[in-house]
Amino acid sequence: MTVTFISITLIKFISAVTFDWFVSWQLGKISKIPKPDNAITYLLILVTCYSEGEQSMRTTLDSLAETDYSDKHKVLFVIADGNITGSDNNKSTPQICKDLLEPFDPSEPPPEPKSYHAIGDGLKQHNMAEVSIGYYVFGTRRVPMCLVNKVGTKEERKGPKAGNRGKRDSQLILMKWLSHVCFDERLTPLEFELFEKIHTLTGVTPNAFEMILMVDADTCVKPDSISHMVAAMERDPKVMGLCGETKIANKTDSWVTMIQVFEYYISHHLGKPFESIFGGVTCLPGCFCMYRIKVPKYGGHMVPILANPDVVEMYASNTVETLHQKNLLLLGEDRYLTTLMLRTFPKRKMIYVPKAICKTVVPDKFQVLLSQRRRWINSTIHNLMELILVPQLCGIFCCSMQFVIFLELVGTVILPASLLFMIYLFFSATQGNNVSVPLIFIASTYFLQAFLIVFTSPRPAYIIWMIVFIFSTPIWYFVLPLYAFWHFDDFSWGATRKITGGDSGHGQGGFCEFDSSQIPMKKWAQWKVRRISAKNLVDWYGKINESNQGFTKPQKDPLHGGYNQMNSLPPPGGREKETSRREYKYTSRKPVGGSQPSTGYRFDSERPISRPQQTIDFSPTDSESQPIVSSPGYGESQYKPLPRAPSSGINETNGRPVGPRSPEFNKHYDDPSII
Repeated sequence: MTVTFISITLIKFISAVTFDWFVSWQLGKISKIPKPDNAITYLLILVTCYSEGEQSMRTTLDSLAETDYSDKHKVLFVIADGNITGSDNNKSTPQICKDLLEPFDPSEPPPEPKSYHAIGDGLKQHNMAEVSIGYYVFGTRRVPMCLVNKVGTKEERKGPKAGNRGKRDSQLILMKWLSHVCFDERLTPLEFELFEKIHTLTGVTPNAFEMILMVDADTCVKPDSISHMVAAMERDPKVMGLCGETKIANKTDSWVTMIQVFEYYISHHLGKPFESIFGGVTCLPGCFCMYRIKVPKYGGHMVPILANPDVVEMYASNTVETLHQKNLLLLGEDRYLTTLMLRTFPKRKMIYVPKAICKTVVPDKFQVLLSQRRRWINSTIHNLMELILVPQLCGIFCCSMQFVIFLELVGTVILPASLLFMIYLFFSATQGNNVSVPLIFIASTYFLQAFLIVFTSPRPAYIIWMIVFIFSTPIWYFVLPLYAFWHFDDFSWGATRKITGGDSGHGQGGFCEFDSSQIPMKKWAQWKVRRISAKNLVDWYGKINESNQGFTKPQKDPLHGGYNQMNSLPPPGGREKETSRREYKYTSRKPVGGSQPSTGYRFDSERPISRPQQTIDFSPTDSESQPIVSSPGYGESQYKPLPRAPSSGINETNGRPVGPRSPEFNKHYDDPSII
């Protein structure tokens, strides 16, 4: 067994040196030829926050605003996870975020809370959030920013920590929204509000965004990091996710931070380069990673990746009953998302881009480090168990990612035993026993790590940090693993995030049965018709434009080159104009009977599935009499006036109701199934 582990370490060393010398220089290489605005990729930057203070939020947002990526093509998407006040803060984190936001329109009233389906038990599955848009100002930079503040239901706001549902719920707000927009599925009130406000803020529809950068609220990003990550994505369409190097910002704060410096370094310079050569990085850290929302494929079609319904459905699972499920979903959301992506798209790549660099704040107290590593170690074990069951990973038998993952799993479990074995070897050597061979193998692992520093990065200071790490080996190999294994059934966040009051960190609770019909779900076109209809009702009882004849008819579709009659936005760019409504095809997600032949293809590969390709015609038929508003991404809208008859009690001169409404009129404005 010792020979096997030493052999794997040697292979990793050679792979890491090969990656640094021959591969890393071309990953994320930025083209010197400037791109026109219509060729720059639109990017969402998701910043999840929980109990951070103003200084942490400013540090992260300042670094993101200062990046050299185009301000027109990036949006700061900040999600505040409930009404939480950090133990060292004098105001709540959502209020801090609001104070940092320059409103898009100061004259607008405060945003109204909108409902959405959340992650939680019982009534906790219903949550509400406010959407505010504006700009984050840093020096001369003004970056578009959207703030989603989870406020909870009316009853929940009476208690503490209203709206808190955990980081996974925050990520799913964005993932579900993008998936529903991609497939023109029904939207919750919050998702429709996001659609309209993002369009108002940026001038483009949400289906223009192709990539998403995930950053924690205590991370500082290097100015050229985003450009390197986007360039790596654009260079290879097979790449579905990537991460950069994470360095420690508070190296010398305490002895606890000092022992973590080399551990972070070796994981990014030995482990991730080895996995990246095979395109299977098993963990993209949530503090700094990028995913592809969708990818172009044959015929100009877009294939959803992060917005894939299967990925979203599995990641949004509310069934958390077994110990295995709880460790996957409650402790390591970021690692589990990587596992789902590798399991769903085993032929695509997860890579490491060393040119993209960020700095993060690590725990400076041992109790906080215990809580963090308890979650990480237990999550690692259960996620590696999931990846072992994926047969499509590259390689064969001992030369496969499956075998490497198996060795990593075994190595994590036997960490305490390996330390005891080393102590036994040293004790046996003092007694005169011949144990030189295993001692040489063990010593060679540390020498290889020292050689790695010399060969890959001319930073001799890390040799000193390696010596510090060696002296802290009992903590890494014995104390932390045993503590994690002893607390295998503890799913709280512990001391990692301290707030005023107690909390598990997941925002779950409540056992009453939840009625999902409390949250209305409608397609974008139906929500739009409802908003237009509401505006018309106001016009009937106020001053009405007689030329509209009781209904509003914009000259063009607001999503494809026209003006939005709700806010008079200029035309959004020309990307969405290329595909007409009648020609657009997408893979239907409705189940098909077993007797039908398999004519579709799975999102990731050429394997056929029972999801036939369908051409959806969104054009109105002759029998339709209600206004038709196009769904996002489907050509221009067509409108037909609502039925008006002199005998129905409608004054044709001004369009106001003067008598009893006709049944046909009631059909369009009283039947909830229509709007």
